Amino acid sequence: MKTASASFVVFTAFAVPDLYAAQSGNSTLTLGEVRISKQASAALRTENVLTSVDVMGGDQVEDKNVMNSWQLLGQMPGIQLTETGQGAESGKATFRAFNGEGYINGIKVLIDGIPSNVNSGNQRFIDMVSPLDIDYIEVVRGTNDPRYGLHNIGGNINYATRQGGNYTDSRLTYGSFDTREMQLAIGREEGNFAQNYMLAKQDSDGFRDNSNSNKYSLGGKWFLSDDAQTFRIGMIARLYHHQAEESGFLTREELRASRTQSPDKNANDSDDRDMKQLSLHMDWQLNDDLNLSNKLYYNSYNDDRTITFTSNPIGDAPRQRRFWDEQQTGSLSNLTWRANDLLTLDGGINFEEQDNAYRRQRYPYSVPTDFDAPPTRVQNDDRYTLRNVGGYVQAIIQPTESLKIIPAMRVDKFDGNTTLLNGEKASLQDYGWIQQPKLSVVYSITEDIDVYANWGRTFQILTGSTGPAYMTTGQAKYDPSINTGKELGVKFRPFENAEARFAVWQQDATDEVANMPSTGTTVGLGETRRRGVDMQISAQLNDQWTVWASHAIQEAKVVKAFTTTGESLAGKEVMSTPRYISNLGANYQFNDDWRFGAQARAQGDYYIDSENQQGKYGGFAVLDANVRYQLSHATSIDLQLKNLTDREYEYVWYDDFFWSGDDQAMFSPAPRRSAYVSLNMKM
Repeated sequence: MKTASASFVVFTAFAVPDLYAAQSGNSTLTLGEVRISKQASAALRTENVLTSVDVMGGDQVEDKNVMNSWQLLGQMPGIQLTETGQGAESGKATFRAFNGEGYINGIKVLIDGIPSNVNSGNQRFIDMVSPLDIDYIEVVRGTNDPRYGLHNIGGNINYATRQGGNYTDSRLTYGSFDTREMQLAIGREEGNFAQNYMLAKQDSDGFRDNSNSNKYSLGGKWFLSDDAQTFRIGMIARLYHHQAEESGFLTREELRASRTQSPDKNANDSDDRDMKQLSLHMDWQLNDDLNLSNKLYYNSYNDDRTITFTSNPIGDAPRQRRFWDEQQTGSLSNLTWRANDLLTLDGGINFEEQDNAYRRQRYPYSVPTDFDAPPTRVQNDDRYTLRNVGGYVQAIIQPTESLKIIPAMRVDKFDGNTTLLNGEKASLQDYGWIQQPKLSVVYSITEDIDVYANWGRTFQILTGSTGPAYMTTGQAKYDPSINTGKELGVKFRPFENAEARFAVWQQDATDEVANMPSTGTTVGLGETRRRGVDMQISAQLNDQWTVWASHAIQEAKVVKAFTTTGESLAGKEVMSTPRYISNLGANYQFNDDWRFGAQARAQGDYYIDSENQQGKYGGFAVLDANVRYQLSHATSIDLQLKNLTDREYEYVWYDDFFWSGDDQAMFSPAPRRSAYVSLNMKM
């Protein structure tokens, strides 16, 4: 592997020079250092095709202390972090005005190019990846990426891990809430064989009572190539286990009394989660202009969660035990042909089959809930399948050195079956072939200014084990929700060693549905419109200072929809969507031994109910700081202070389910000021 010093420079500087000599114009911004293999390839790189791409290098995340890897995305522009803070159900990252409540899962997640969403679209597989094993994180915003279909509504995130190289890196951490963490990453490459290993273990008592967490992850990668480096085959395997207590949500009165408490009713709430991922990879450069890539994968997700929502003694709905057993097998194949300097053709097909089970049990009233008692009823005991066949083709047309035009078309088809607790069998809604045309244009006005525009369509289908996802008795036909997005932007260099981007975008959806498979809740939102403005800049001011900043203004509103009582929701904001998300950061390299850094994150308040009548909550502004001292060439120590100003903030949702008895806001407070010290060793 070769390393390019790439702090805050455009990502395409690392592309293979002879392949892209005739291509210019892109809208990608990079934060940190990205390692690119010196192996030549005719395969297309994301930043040379797509617009509104952000890449964060591994050096920006390898020394960050987070409880969950999805939190690393908080450093990137326009990323909303929904920090639910309930054990293994810790939260997720979203963007483009898609919230993280779990009802509309609009972001596709991949790990080393392998699809890594669970059936509902949630992002749980991300927890398998440890910061020390990350090479870079790539975020593609908008509707113009044809490579993926399912869950790729507002864009996608790819966690690329380290492959090849010779290193032994370790990190030992101790910090607030008796947090202990160990990470060990090993890479060995000799001749044509490369192997990489990762071991991570994390234990913490948690910020609140009844929030103990213990987890570990293991990973291995083995790749073999030929002497000419034109053929490469390999395997990646990952294993993850997490046991965590859940402290529960607080009422307003409980929050005022104590932010660290866990209500008595939640004393037995917990989660036991296992995940596995196995993938086979093959890349073959058939000649200088033709490249074939294939991936086969298997994902496994098993979860046993006990949860108590309220202290209401009426009924058994507030006290639940949920079992998930999801198995995914699939393949992705891609062929790229560089016909000439004018035209490159790229296409691919994918297949995924899910064999899933979901069981939900209800329990009698007790404080705390006695989950060892026999359940009062089993509400779900379902087995269901979901199959997806999809494909795409795109052309990269470059009639002049300054102009690049990328038309594309993607199609997807779904089928599947379910068997419910009562023995009823049903087929998946028949959506037919879902067509998704796309078009992107990039024009280089000068060497320092690129303007771009894109238009494209994506889709949402229903997920879960029951109707309306499946055509159960009396179920009405649902069409897929079609999202049509458009964007206009400019990327420019305001001064030397600086990159900036400004973009305006809009995304309209037909028949959008808020769908929560775990609760069996499906609510039609009707027509919606998301739109916003993205502004960001990153710069290396001199040998000592690097700075970055971003500000995203966004809104998500209902265009046409009605409540169950017939009241119009037109003009109402989609719940849990803040109107702005901001980032500001700086690193200062004082000398060869000392480095200082700070990062501020902020997001606005949001409505917590669909009718916008319960007020706004959830906004915050937090500041993190860090200092690193290099003890020797191979050893360093760092101190990180999170929430330096000791700001009080919390995740908030509105409990208006029938079981609550008293509709009200529910709170999950975020940690106050915390500190972590880490020892880093690189060999």
